[in-house]
Formats: sequence, structure tokens, C-alpha cells
Amino acid sequence: MILEAHALFLAILADPFPNGIAHYAAGGVLVGLGVAIIYLGTGRIAGASTFLESTLSYGSTLSRFQRYRPSRDWRVVFTLGIVAGAGVYAFTLGDGVWVTDVQPWRLFLGGVLVGIGTRVGKGCTSGHGVCGVGSASSASFVGVATFLLIAIGTAQLVQAMGVGI
Repeated sequence: MILEAHALFLAILADPFPNGIAHYAAGGVLVGLGVAIIYLGTGRIAGASTFLESTLSYGSTLSRFQRYRPSRDWRVVFTLGIVAGAGVYAFTLGDGVWVTDVQPWRLFLGGVLVGIGTRVGKGCTSGHGVCGVGSASSASFVGVATFLLIAIGTAQLVQAMGVGI
């Protein structure tokens, strides 16, 4: 009976995860370890949405950006670590190159819109989804539910409109 349940579980996972779940699980462990280290070392939640504002504090004197001065250095390292981690993965475990059919201007525009959205939404999936939900924050549960509903709705709308890459 246990073997049958195990086989059924693996069959259910085979469709959405045709390459297995081991690398996703390893990534999850590394993300959890990373946010725990940042929290223990700084006492702050490791959200990526404040990266832009904290980086702008290097060149701007506006008070909006200056509130992040005490934490801007580790936020830059955090963000560079995200990019470096993707590069290390691509060149060690991936194909060696990251290839996409998405036009560069669309990637850039999407990144800008996501950045604006995370600031307007008072946080991102890394801050709310990983750290906030992990610490049982009710605001984070609402935020993550909103992120997911909007993302799913947008994806369905875009697909229904026939918009492709």
C-alpha cells in the first residue's frame, strides 16, 4: 500500500516536474538557508524589492532613498548573489548558456514593470512569499494570495488574447 501511494505521488509529480524535483528541493533549501543567514546577520527580511531604492541611495539625496543607507551594502551583495547564482548554475549544471526567445526589450520592460509593481505592492515574492509566510505574517499571506491571483489571471488573459513570445 505504501509503495502504491509512493508510485502515485511520483506519477502526479511527473507531469509538472518532468525533470524531477531534486534540483527544486535543493534550490528551496539554499533559498531558505540564505534568508536565514541574512536575517540572523542583519535582523532584516531578505526582500529583493528594496534593492532599487537602496541602490539609488548611493547617488541621490532624496529622503525616500536615504532610509535604506544602513542596509544598502548587503542588499547590493544579495542582488549580485542572485545573478551570480544563476550564472554559476548555468555554467555548472545547466547548458552553459542561458537562451531565451524573448526579445531583450521585453525582458527589460518586464523587469521594470515587476520592479515598479513590487514597490507599489509593498513587497515582493521573496520578502512576502519566503520570509513573510515563513514567519506567519497575515499581511504576507494576503500579499502572496494577491500576487498569485493576479499572476494567474494575467497569464490566462494573455493566453486568451493569443499573445506569444
